[in-house]
Amino acid sequence: MPRKMSLNYQWQHRWFHWGLTALVGLILGLNAFCLPAVAATPAIEVNVSLGNSADELKFFPNQFEFVAGKRYKLLLDNPSPQKHYFTAKDFADASWTQKVEAAKVEVKGAIHELELKPTGEAEWVFVPMKPGTYELHCSIPGHTEAGMVGEITIKPE
Repeated sequence: MPRKMSLNYQWQHRWFHWGLTALVGLILGLNAFCLPAVAATPAIEVNVSLGNSADELKFFPNQFEFVAGKRYKLLLDNPSPQKHYFTAKDFADASWTQKVEAAKVEVKGAIHELELKPTGEAEWVFVPMKPGTYELHCSIPGHTEAGMVGEITIKPE
């Protein structure tokens, strides 16, 4: 048997729906307002080499410190004679990636790992969002064990 709705219940339901819609709109509006403002600020450039010409299995540097809410551009290069990966999934999940650009190709969206072939270069523009300490490594078998690891720290604003 269908249940009759009281006029009071209908108004409560309608107010809840309007309130929820307003809240979602506010959140989306703030993101649309804040992220483009951050994206318009000049990025702080950080140079990173994956290996070196002597074929050492290391990141240069291997310690990074970023401040949440600031915009950065990692300038990655691979002077090594073999390919390497810049793998930092948890860090990438804690950041907003504006873009990754390499060889006249621009990629947008979630990035967890970048592969750089010998003499390869890439730019990763991002805004760290969630403070914490994150692992960096090269995911090629044997490279992490040989010391191709690092640490990325996001400090609060």
